[in-house]
Amino acid sequence: MTSHDVTLERTDGPNRTIEVTDDETVLEAAGRAGVRLPYDCRKGTCITCVGRLIEIEGADTDVDADADGAARTADPADAFTYRRSPAALTDRERADGYVLLCIAQPRVDCRLEVGPRVRSEVGDSPWA
Repeated sequence: MTSHDVTLERTDGPNRTIEVTDDETVLEAAGRAGVRLPYDCRKGTCITCVGRLIEIEGADTDVDADADGAARTADPADAFTYRRSPAALTDRERADGYVLLCIAQPRVDCRLEVGPRVRSEVGDSPWA
């Protein structure tokens, strides 16, 4: 069975690296490891569990800058598969690195920002 190391980083700490097997989501692995993450629907239809991809471990460190000059994140399409469509995220949000952790399964070792700050960046669920 394949597994990947996913580091969950909070703005105010603590950070924690968990092992996620290829048959589970980040949220499921976090629960197994005793790490509490917010969630609600577990179907990708709300924004409660959102995280933001910071880095794909071992990937080329070249990053693009957006219009504001801020570094863009790694492409989440390279890092995750979804059990189902992440309906609560727009294409733009997905391109900006946001990931729904309740349905996301990592394909690489990576770092994710989690917590209320990430949730506030995305806003409310389009279905709320």
